[in-house]
Amino acid sequence: MRKFIFLTVLPVFFLSCTAKKAESQLVKGDHYELKKSDNQKAVLVLFPCFPCDIEHTKTEAGFLKNIEQEGITTLLLDYNQRLFLTDAEKEEYSKTLLSILDQHDVDKNNVFIGGFSSGGNVAFLLSSYLIKSNNSVQPKGMFLIDSPIDLEKLYDNAQKDVSANIDADAVEEGKFLMALFEKELGKPSENQEKYKIASPYLMSSPSIENIQYVKGIKTRFYCEPDLEWQQQNKGRKWENLNAFALKKANESLLNLGSEKSEYIETKNRGIRANGKKHPHSWNLVERGELVRWMLP
Repeated sequence: MRKFIFLTVLPVFFLSCTAKKAESQLVKGDHYELKKSDNQKAVLVLFPCFPCDIEHTKTEAGFLKNIEQEGITTLLLDYNQRLFLTDAEKEEYSKTLLSILDQHDVDKNNVFIGGFSSGGNVAFLLSSYLIKSNNSVQPKGMFLIDSPIDLEKLYDNAQKDVSANIDADAVEEGKFLMALFEKELGKPSENQEKYKIASPYLMSSPSIENIQYVKGIKTRFYCEPDLEWQQQNKGRKWENLNAFALKKANESLLNLGSEKSEYIETKNRGIRANGKKHPHSWNLVERGELVRWMLP
């Protein structure tokens, strides 16, 4: 598996909702896993990172362990390899989400959508679309974990990683990202309008196309800008981190009138399931605080 640092998940979007029950409250479908709480108070929908799947999410997102006992129903999806969504994909994913929740009689009154890395981009764009289209699934909140929401900035950072040639994984990812964007969107310098439409948030543009729709819901932007670690391991500065754009997005939401947006910088929580220190991880989310945030 490639060690993608910035990304998160979604190739196949035609989902079969035919499911099989593994146990009383656990339902597994072709591309999802639903764990229903007997005393549901909220629904948590999660998207993974770019090369990841459901098992990776369960392994790395430690806050999920027994979270159903807190009244949280979880829907884990393994759609990956997407940093942005086309209009057709937004419609397809919204239909799929509604189909899963309806098929399994899940109350939709308190739904939260989140994602790690590129999965956060998907969570952001889908949340915006659900609200904009007046879908029967109306998220009460969304959260992103160290997500690369500004695709123009991500392209620029990829170029810097390749040129710096400090970390082999960063160089490999940088080359991959540049090739992907040039194929799908072109170069930012020549196609900024495409980047403005595709990005959950774009710092270089005054457009509020995607961000305006989430100003009325709870939003959280998690990150751990460990500058010492980033400099030593990746040769990156503050401006090259996902946190830079996430902080700007939070400021934009506050300026739009949001009273429920939070930018959360963690410290010493960037630990992977194998015990290795890494500020780009699911573990930035603290379980108790997340549950309190979600409960009505």
